[in-house]
Amino acid sequence: MANAKLESLLNKRAVVLDGGMGTEFQRLGVPAGTHPDLLNLSEPDLVRQIIKSYADAGSDVVLTNTFGSNRFVLEKHGQADKLADVNRAAAEIARKIADETAARQVLVFGDLGPTGVMLALGEVPESAIFDAYAEQIAALKEGGVDAIAVETSSDPQEAAQAVKAAKSLGMFVAVTATFDSGKNRDRTMMGATPEKFVKAVEEAGADVVGSNCGRGIEGFPAIAERMRAVTQLPLWMKSNAGLPQTVDGKTVYSQTPEDFAEKAIQLLDAGVKFVGGCCGTTPAFISELRRRVDAL
Repeated sequence: MANAKLESLLNKRAVVLDGGMGTEFQRLGVPAGTHPDLLNLSEPDLVRQIIKSYADAGSDVVLTNTFGSNRFVLEKHGQADKLADVNRAAAEIARKIADETAARQVLVFGDLGPTGVMLALGEVPESAIFDAYAEQIAALKEGGVDAIAVETSSDPQEAAQAVKAAKSLGMFVAVTATFDSGKNRDRTMMGATPEKFVKAVEEAGADVVGSNCGRGIEGFPAIAERMRAVTQLPLWMKSNAGLPQTVDGKTVYSQTPEDFAEKAIQLLDAGVKFVGGCCGTTPAFISELRRRVDAL
């Protein structure tokens, strides 16, 4: 591997990821219905505040605010013409924070989410998905990201195209699926099992594989064990802070940072290398996780 920073990261026993992004925007008062990725241009200081809070809390990796910054999603918001600007700005914000963090080396992963297009229904060809992700990745790369993270995948075909696009541009790529469907909640929304998902993205060239979102951390050890049984790739796990509840019209998560970190640290015994949080987790969760990882 040519990237010395990534080699250093992979030599760690455990890599601490960041926490929730969208729920942090909500907590800080961003109105519902706002496309958070556009804040990279309109409210960069707010984006900077969230990412810096995770770097300060102890994250080894921070993600860019670009989960919904592919062409298909931006078109729904009438902002496809801003694609390059949104992604490049997001990468530059995170890059500056990472470079200014003195406590440890922090790497920036460009964040890719689903397109919202149903490949199984033939809405577009696979090549259109590849092109959309390649376009986004090129802008993130220009902005200075170290690697790519493909998150919250449900369709192995789509995820594979994202991985292929990243590899075509010479990028290290981690890819994670959300398993929250089926009788045992061990399938993606499109019906993919952990085994099927791993096979598809590993064949496409993924460097890291795992799961994020969809459920609390209690469900992640079983997913990790099933993935470890079929791959030797490093595993990446980012769970929610339990299941969301609505209280006084607001979405809240009841899990505490201490309970989350205690369970998250146990994932290391299941062969997980990258561990962090998704919806509902805050810098306090990452700070507690950092403390426990450092105590190993």
